[in-house]
Amino acid sequence: MAHRNEKVAVGLSGGVDSSVAAYMLKQMGYDVAGVTMEIYDGPMEIKGPKRHSCYGPGEKEDVDAAASICNMLDIPFHVIDLRKEYRKHVIDYVRREYLAGRTPNPCIVCNQKVKFGFLIQKARESGFDFDLFATGHYARIEKSAGRYLLKRACDLSKDQSYFLYSLTPERLSHTLFPLGAHTKEETRAIAHSIRLKTADRPESQDFIASGDYSPLFNKEELKAGEIVDEEGNIIGRHQGIIHYTVGQRRGLGISADRPLYVLKIDAQNNTVVVGDRIGLLSRGLIATDLNLIAIDNLDRPHNVAVKIRLQHKAARAMVFPHEDNKARILFDEPQMSVAPGQSAVLYSKDTVIGGGVIEQAI
Repeated sequence: MAHRNEKVAVGLSGGVDSSVAAYMLKQMGYDVAGVTMEIYDGPMEIKGPKRHSCYGPGEKEDVDAAASICNMLDIPFHVIDLRKEYRKHVIDYVRREYLAGRTPNPCIVCNQKVKFGFLIQKARESGFDFDLFATGHYARIEKSAGRYLLKRACDLSKDQSYFLYSLTPERLSHTLFPLGAHTKEETRAIAHSIRLKTADRPESQDFIASGDYSPLFNKEELKAGEIVDEEGNIIGRHQGIIHYTVGQRRGLGISADRPLYVLKIDAQNNTVVVGDRIGLLSRGLIATDLNLIAIDNLDRPHNVAVKIRLQHKAARAMVFPHEDNKARILFDEPQMSVAPGQSAVLYSKDTVIGGGVIEQAI
């Protein structure tokens, strides 16, 4: 089926997935152009190995790779400067959350505000006209009874629907995910078959190039403090609460006669509370800032499966309406490491019902 009248802007990262997405859409007959966002506003000292990342000094390499892909595919290429927007909506958000003792998810906010927001808006404002926006995410979009639904990828091991729950049905109606029905192996095979330079490029796993977020903070914000047990006894020192997340066991820098885990981060008192693994179990959570895709509103309880982080195996639960734009989620069986600041995403089989930000464990 040809799509010659439809113009598609493909968000290119310089990696294999978005490159193959652009190639596939062109093969389908779409009028394709590539668009890449500039977000790094360094300088920023990055310690340790400089792995490929979303935000860091390696951005020029990514932009050059995207330009090279567009040149090879013979499609137009646009670079959009989103440094101010990224600083305000992602970097400042990450800083605020960590300093409040929470664990943010920059990918979710970047998708909602920047990639599927300002990138599209500013590309159009620059005179770049297109009908649809596409990315190399592993997820699917289906239309059912007039509503656009977000679904898990066919390759569940690569599924990225968790990161995309904040997209609205209206946004989904103008979005394409060409890789949703493919495995990563198939994507790489396509890349090899057309001799894409990105075919064997390592995946971008980190938000910050070294995986160390401390360069985002100044010395005054990285205040040392006490590590305490549940009774308040001091058992160690920490070098800043930003280095800790609920459920963490490694790197605590304390010796004990049993494994200890981070149970809570008390930003007000600048303390990290640790304890036994059983203290990580929660029977539920309160989620806020809900975005619902498959239903109009949460006006009654629903049986759902809930993911509380990307690598979490979705747990059976009941979700209940709770105050303004909040939900109360009760698990069938208690779950480990419910971290405030992360997102709880609700599924019905392979359909994303919606999700929200974890406000507190209960």
